[in-house]
Amino acid sequence: MNERNYIRSISIVVVILVFSGYTAVAKDGTGTLPNIVYILADDMGYGDVSALNPESMIQTPNIDRLASEGMNFTDAHSGSSVCTPTRYGILTGRYCWRTRLKRAVLWNYDNSLMEPNGK
Repeated sequence: MNERNYIRSISIVVVILVFSGYTAVAKDGTGTLPNIVYILADDMGYGDVSALNPESMIQTPNIDRLASEGMNFTDAHSGSSVCTPTRYGILTGRYCWRTRLKRAVLWNYDNSLMEPNGK
């Protein structure tokens, strides 16, 4: 199986799982879908949120409230160690190294990494 077919297979599985979750929510009688909050923060470590580390030097009451009222996923991995490629990967679903950017990050005066035709 080549890499493109592998990625397509994984994508199909993810879509099936997402729609299965929506179906399960709809069957619970409330008919409401879950709210998903995705937080991507630069230069923030696992122990910087006081909900995950009560001894944190900075208290984060609003994030703590989100954590206490919902689900927490604490084992996550980033496609890159810097912001531009990470955001590119999240927004496009592509590997970040498949762009013209091979090192560093983009600045506000740089051209976008995302192509207008979606490729």
